[in-house]
Amino acid sequence: MSHYRPRWQYEQETAATRAERMRWWRESRFGMFVHYGLYALLGRHEWVMATECIPREEYETLAQRFHPKPGAPREWARLARQAGMKYMVMTTKHHEGYCLWNTQQTDFNSVKTGPRRDLVAEYVEACRAEGLKVGFYYSLMDWHHPDGGRCHYDPAARRRFIEFTHGCVRELMTQYGPIDILWYDVNRPLANAEGWEADALNQMVRALQPHILINNRSGLPEDFSTPEGEVRAQPADRGRGWEACMTFNGTSWGYLVGGEVDAWNARDIVKMLGKACARGGNLLLNIGPTPDGAVPTDAVAPLQTVGRWLGRHGEAVYGMLDESGGGFPSFCGMTSRKGHVVYFWRTVWCGAEQGLGGYETPLTSVTCLTTDQPVRFVQEGYRIRLLDLPERCPDTECGLAVFRLEFEREPVFKWLPTTPAIVAGWTP
Repeated sequence: MSHYRPRWQYEQETAATRAERMRWWRESRFGMFVHYGLYALLGRHEWVMATECIPREEYETLAQRFHPKPGAPREWARLARQAGMKYMVMTTKHHEGYCLWNTQQTDFNSVKTGPRRDLVAEYVEACRAEGLKVGFYYSLMDWHHPDGGRCHYDPAARRRFIEFTHGCVRELMTQYGPIDILWYDVNRPLANAEGWEADALNQMVRALQPHILINNRSGLPEDFSTPEGEVRAQPADRGRGWEACMTFNGTSWGYLVGGEVDAWNARDIVKMLGKACARGGNLLLNIGPTPDGAVPTDAVAPLQTVGRWLGRHGEAVYGMLDESGGGFPSFCGMTSRKGHVVYFWRTVWCGAEQGLGGYETPLTSVTCLTTDQPVRFVQEGYRIRLLDLPERCPDTECGLAVFRLEFEREPVFKWLPTTPAIVAGWTP
């Protein structure tokens, strides 16, 4: 591995190009995650092989029954576009070890078993047909490979498993044209970058795909972090890209029989997206296709509704948003910001007046994006009052309206304890 650059040099080089490479991703804000594999046939969570202690030989037989319908990836991509998503990430190999492409590293794949089709190729074609950026998920952990566990304590097994892993990733980076995102997952049992030889792996990836974005789950920080199950960046992620990945039902990434009882509705999704926008992050929302590859019915209507909502309110979501989000002016909503413009997402409709506190910069205009109508306002010191609003929320899609507040310049927001309205002497 002597021809690979030292890590400090590699990190400097990737940092120098990061802003340009990530611009499309930051402007996109919203993507679709797709978890699809043999586990869909059982419908009891994507970790079912491990949690139910299913023997490897028994689990392998699932491939004989795995027959995705023709055109399934196009169905996913079409829905993603309708939902206002701009990119997709699909599981090329999950922890179960079943590869969805024509790999030479193992016969446990969708070309030599099951559907006898390259599902990754179908997915890539579908993304491009719908105008979406293409992301590949790849699980480093592998329950099927004979060295997937032994590599932890057997040096010879580790060498074989590293060659397998690097070989799989090389194939994904060379067989499908330009790839926009590489989304690693679960770097176990070799739980650090040195164990996985991640320096060499990722330098190989970038040599093959110079514009690619790589997440932080190979043991190296790379381009963006991936909080899971919550739309909130960690303190260490401030100033860098982050993407909240969320299931559609709060339980399973793969298809879950009966999971529709806990499925998100459109309002839930918009609120999650708003939280990400307020903090300068992205939302990657997952679907787990059914055994035949169809989108679960509980996901279709909510995502289509979100797409219609974004058709009217997308200005508050897409584009280069500022990380600060414009402050925290009210418990009745949240804000996203682009320079001198603040978008107030009114999540609770409290009647015909709305107050916003903490802005000392002069406000020049307010428009309701939902109705495309100007809004009368009064600004007195740190206090802004939006007046003559409808008694009921004008948004009939998600019950969430957005106001565009244009300030004279980039607004200065002071946290409420510093304003004159707070009792003197109060300290946080």
